[in-house]
Amino acid sequence: MNKNKSIFLLCLVFILIQCRWISKLGDNQQEESWHAVHILRVYSAADVDNLIDVMPQLADIGLNTIILELDFNFKYESHPELILQKDPITREKAALLVKTCRNNGIRLIPMFQCLGHQSWAEETYPLLIQYPEFDLTPGAYPNNENIYCREWDPLNPKVYEIVFDLLDELIDAFEADAFHVGMDEVFLLGDEKSPATRGMDPAKLYAKAVNDLYNHLVKKRGVEMIMWADRFIDNNQYEFGEWESSANGTAPAIDFIPKDIILSPWHYTDRESYPSIPVFLAKGFRVLPASFNDTSAVNSLIKYSYDFKENRNMLGHLFTTWTVHAIDSLIMYSAIRTGMETIMRLENTTDSQSSLDSSPPIQEKL
Repeated sequence: MNKNKSIFLLCLVFILIQCRWISKLGDNQQEESWHAVHILRVYSAADVDNLIDVMPQLADIGLNTIILELDFNFKYESHPELILQKDPITREKAALLVKTCRNNGIRLIPMFQCLGHQSWAEETYPLLIQYPEFDLTPGAYPNNENIYCREWDPLNPKVYEIVFDLLDELIDAFEADAFHVGMDEVFLLGDEKSPATRGMDPAKLYAKAVNDLYNHLVKKRGVEMIMWADRFIDNNQYEFGEWESSANGTAPAIDFIPKDIILSPWHYTDRESYPSIPVFLAKGFRVLPASFNDTSAVNSLIKYSYDFKENRNMLGHLFTTWTVHAIDSLIMYSAIRTGMETIMRLENTTDSQSSLDSSPPIQEKL
């Protein structure tokens, strides 16, 4: 009797632990439709103040999520040698921004460009300046000529000893329950001038980089992971071009990464259809399509993606603001205002064609 009772109690404890773990995963997930904006040009403490000033107007427009790209603009305590700005964003400013977002019903998600985008034009960013041994193509492409951006070496474990410290600081400072890792427009994996990866399969290299970040962010830190999805779209099949999709062999990586990563395919031109969306949904991923500044393209992407809104993995919409230089200009950004009007109309129309049965057929192969 005592033995059976002990077994019962152990089983009960195990079930309770599993339920609590599942509940914790659910707590991270945003139930309402994402009305998100990616903001790039918050580089300093003063910029944070400007963003705080316009927060009520952003909420009034209908935005409920901000993805804030921080990169090397934060005052890192673990690696101060990687701070880019003279007046970086401090923990105190981060806390004030978090409080303001919450007061306005906005979820704040930090972002750090991982793997690619380690330079822009002739400027190489601090990670590869301070640690040149992390460069995927060390000594090649002087002044960053003949490449888009420099990339770090995903096979060098010492990279992540540094990078994970940075990501952890951002998660803690911004009290984050989700994290955007970037990872778009990666071109140099397997490059002939890459000693570490020359001749290797770009898809396997890319999948490894994704999984290394996933293991730290999701498994260790318990946050949701978001990333751009262009490297998972096969340009040979969909012909979006080498930027919006992959023409360099990374697309097969889609089948070697966890399904609970949120994928954000960005599409900036006006099209009749955006096949990446149903393909990613069919594979079981949550999807957050992203638009830019062409209002016709914004509306086309929103209307197409909202045909799938009854699919719980269709999260909503993400507006990008790459060319908005002044923070207060966000509230008058036509792409956001026009797009939010379309979203509100679609979400409030009960007779819109929103069921999966009436959606365009979901494709099975990317």
